[in-house]
Amino acid sequence: MKLSDLPADLLAERPHLFSSVTVPIGAADLAQMRALIAAVEHVIALPAWQEFTMRAAGGGGTAPAKVGAGGTAQNSATTGVFMGYDFHLTEAGPQLIEINSNAGGGLLAALQAERDDVLDAYVAMFRTECPRELKVLAIVDEAPREQYLYPEFFGFQRLFAQHGIRVLICDPAELLLCHGNLWIEETKLDLVYNRLTDFSLTLPAHAVLREAWRQGVAITPNPAIHARYADKRNLIALTDAALLAEWGVAETTRQTLLAGIPRTEQVTNERAEDFWQQRRQLFFKPAAGFGSKGSYRGDKLTRRVFEEILAGNYVAQDFAPPSTVAVNLDGELTELKADIRNYVYRGEVQLVAARLYQGQTTNFRTPGGGFAKVIEA
Repeated sequence: MKLSDLPADLLAERPHLFSSVTVPIGAADLAQMRALIAAVEHVIALPAWQEFTMRAAGGGGTAPAKVGAGGTAQNSATTGVFMGYDFHLTEAGPQLIEINSNAGGGLLAALQAERDDVLDAYVAMFRTECPRELKVLAIVDEAPREQYLYPEFFGFQRLFAQHGIRVLICDPAELLLCHGNLWIEETKLDLVYNRLTDFSLTLPAHAVLREAWRQGVAITPNPAIHARYADKRNLIALTDAALLAEWGVAETTRQTLLAGIPRTEQVTNERAEDFWQQRRQLFFKPAAGFGSKGSYRGDKLTRRVFEEILAGNYVAQDFAPPSTVAVNLDGELTELKADIRNYVYRGEVQLVAARLYQGQTTNFRTPGGGFAKVIEA
């Protein structure tokens, strides 16, 4: 499958989805990112981490037990498709700014990079996530045709058709739960690829999907995966040297985490003045946020916005400035910021891509910006 297989009209409606720039990254930086990902995955696999994230989620991160063919309980929280580890490349080395359990763009980036091997790995990944033979997959999102990344949904439909897998793209309102299975009209689903940003599935509109997950229907990613990986409060624990030592994390692993993740703290009213005074060196993020929504660079904060942050559930992270890439726009060189995303499955990096932008956070509104191909320098 090629990028040209996507409908031209859909891409034309999204002129800043792809950048023509190729981003070189040194072998040492790529290796450091892989090492940091491995260190994070090691900690997340610890029983202590499971207990910690369950408490933080108020029990909402508990995965449902489902009975496998052998009659043993299986835990659906252990993995999920398209884990996104997002980095800024700094003078101190790559810095992990966040982890996403719903990282969009993996298919688009693979098509842009012309990586057929990655496309094959994606198909195998979804088959692994399905507890039975994968024949029908549903991609679920609110009003999917209105989503900016809808071309990716269409691309999945084309890709999986080549492998004998039917893909339905639907709104959660179209789902029906019956006899322990999810259906769309008369079609029983084998697996749901969840693209909703209601990560805990607590909104009334998503009640059917949440109940299906509780009954053991295969949904990826799901609330347990988000709680274990992507809640921004997890970064607090991953940069807490004393807590990591208490959990028995080896010193070398602790050093990797502390060197590669900016220090992160919970924002509290009790320390409001401290955070205000230090704001120019901080980046503020909502604990359950996504897509940079509600995130702020501290040096851009007004008192009004800071009061909103204090009233919300926010974390503050030491600011790690992104690297920049020179882009030729109408004959003039313009510096765009770069976020580097590692698409990961079961701890293995499948693809590295860049997202180029201007402004405080990543977006797809910057001329010359968007997804960019990464090569090893």
